[in-house]
Amino acid sequence: MAPKMKLEIVTAERVVYSEEVELLVAPGIEGELGILPHHAPLLTVLQPGEIRVVKEGQETYMSVTGGFLEVLGNKVLILADACERAEEIDEKRAREAVARAEERLAARAADADLERALVSLRRAQVRLRVVERRRRGRPGPQAGPG
Repeated sequence: MAPKMKLEIVTAERVVYSEEVELLVAPGIEGELGILPHHAPLLTVLQPGEIRVVKEGQETYMSVTGGFLEVLGNKVLILADACERAEEIDEKRAREAVARAEERLAARAADADLERALVSLRRAQVRLRVVERRRRGRPGPQAGPG
């Protein structure tokens, strides 16, 4: 049996995930972080991106908009601004959000609007990527070998 660690992903509204897992890959502020059981203590900021969890050989994907990740003992705690499991994401709404953000970018709006449009576009693209990975049932190029 593979070693495990406790993973909890929490937002202000709910507990998104709480399980014993074998591997966590999360979007750290300086790049992708891979966390295995008995990892050294760590506290870092998360940027918007994908979370990949491996439990009993099965991969689960989630979209996160940012937050904090703490590793202490054999427990990982993610305090997320917002987090959705792949099955919770409305693909049609995510596609519409990508289209809206792309339209705002194409219109070359003011700098403040441009920054918001870029953030919205990235968030919507991550949500779509998570949905597509779930549908295909395999990881993409950034998630490891497939």
